[in-house]
Amino acid sequence: MANERNRVVTTIYGREYTIVGIETTDHLRKVAREVDEKMHEIGSQNHALDSGRLAVLTAVNATHDYLKLEQKYLELEQELARIKGRDQ
Repeated sequence: MANERNRVVTTIYGREYTIVGIETTDHLRKVAREVDEKMHEIGSQNHALDSGRLAVLTAVNATHDYLKLEQKYLELEQELARIKGRDQ
């Protein structure tokens, strides 16, 4: 039961999608809502983009944000290790 798949039908940028994952349905909905909001944000600034290009820009934006957070996480881990090293 730990790997039970949840299914959510949602709308992203005016199109219906079924999202399936092991995360909670609330989490799946939140992911879909974030993608929809980001696509609308980017689309409102770039009216000439078709949905395919808009989706790619949204993915690039999300990946950029993820990589920045990953780098910050690694920096914080290193700082924590330095602090722990001083305390010993």
